[in-house]
This record gives sequence, C-alpha cells and structure tokens, in this order.
Amino acid sequence: MRARKSKDRGAKKIETAIETAIETAIETAIETINLNVYYNSNHVIKSVSLQIPENVVFAIMGPSGCGKSTLLRAFNRLIELQENARVEGDIKLYGRSVFEMNPIEVRRQIGTVFQQVNPFPHLSIYENVAMGLKLNKLVKSKDELNRTVEWALKKAALWDEVKDRLNDFASNLSGGQQQRLCIARALALKPEVLLMDEPTANLDPIATEKIEDLIYELKKEYTIIIVTHSPSQAARVADFVAFLYLGKLIEVGPVEKIFENPAENLTEKYLTGRIG
Repeated sequence: MRARKSKDRGAKKIETAIETAIETAIETAIETINLNVYYNSNHVIKSVSLQIPENVVFAIMGPSGCGKSTLLRAFNRLIELQENARVEGDIKLYGRSVFEMNPIEVRRQIGTVFQQVNPFPHLSIYENVAMGLKLNKLVKSKDELNRTVEWALKKAALWDEVKDRLNDFASNLSGGQQQRLCIARALALKPEVLLMDEPTANLDPIATEKIEDLIYELKKEYTIIIVTHSPSQAARVADFVAFLYLGKLIEVGPVEKIFENPAENLTEKYLTGRIG
C-alpha cells in the first residue's frame, strides 16, 4: 500500500509539472474557438476549442473519418474551397482571426503538406520550389530566388541529394524525396505554421524516419501541426497531442500525459487499440 501511495504521489507531481508547463507555455500560434464545420447537413467538427503553442509539434490523432483532415484544412481556410462546406466559430493565428485576413495570405502563413505526395511532376526540382515565390512576388531578383530555393531545400534536408540535378523533373525523385520537396516548396514561402496531413502515410519506413527527423528539426523555427492515424507516430514526434473522435475533441495535452495517464476512457481505448 505504501508503495502504491508513493507511486500515486509521483504521478501527481508529474501531472502538476505538466499542467504548470502548459500554463507558462510560450505564445499561442493557433487557437480555435467553438469551431464547427459542416458538409451540407453533416456536422463534421463539433464545437472544438483548443490552443496550439508556437514552436512545438502538435499531433491530431484519431481513427479514420473522425474529422482530423477537415480540422486541419479549416486552420488555413482550405476548407472553403469545397462548395458544400460551412464553418462556424473562429480560428486565430497569433491572436488575429484568419477570417479577417486575405485567404491567400492565410495560406502563405499557414503552409500545407498533404498525405498524397504532390510535386508538380513535369516541372524541375528547382521550379517546384521557385513557383510559389514567383507567383507571390516574394523575391526581387534571380540571385535572391536562387538563394531562397537553396535555403528551402536545405531546410527540407534535400539539398545535398539534389544540388547537382536541380533541372531534373520532380517525378524522377523517390517518394520520400518528393515529399521533402513538397516540404521545401511550403517552407520557401516562409510560413509561421506548417500543417502536415499524414505526411508519411504512403512512405516506406526509411523515408518515414527521415521525415520524422526533419519534423523534429523544423519545430525549432516553426509550429508543426501533424495529422496522424498512428498513435505510435504521435508518441514519437509530438510534444502535444489532441485526440479527435467522431468530430469531437475528447482530450488534449502534453504527449506524456495523454499516453501515460489519459483522463478519458475513450482515449485509453484508442491508444490500446480497442477502438479505431
């Protein structure tokens, strides 16, 4: 009995320390306030309110069809490109409502990397990274464009592998390299937040490890929000995790607390494979 009480006290101390860390966390990058998303009459996201600190990896996990990708697309207003979608509530980027901003600017500041690897296959590696810079008129000279493309490829841990073949078609790269090229394309626009929708779902274990290592490095300068159906991936890469189920936010907190001492029965069932 004495050992059990000591263990409980230790767990309580850890939980208190974690809660204190949340309270003193650095600035909130993205906040949702009573967010609801509908596809026609289908209520997909149900009154979700959460705060995502800056410069962390924040994982949104849950079974297929629970609304993870919909929530992600709401953050940078990509959801509005679907005619039957309707959004209620608010989403703030560093305290400013994204609905008060130009959607193009929102999508530049909140970049996206999709599950389906999607470089422009008939453009060169160089042009894949350069295109967004040109379209948004973010560089003033060819030299600046060259420097930014190189910078973005280095940030995506791809430069050393492609620096001698920048004019090759992107389609000639491996799947993992293509996904890192998509990350470089997003980073070139200098976003503040990077959304990743199951970015390793279609990759082999070696390519997956490279992407996860890259995510760890990128969080030093960016807020990374990753959607995953894999609790093990969330445990490996995330600092904070949210569990979404049937469109509802069931639980959110530091990854250690959620995985070691979930407060909700549904969360425990998901983490132990009894639902999902």
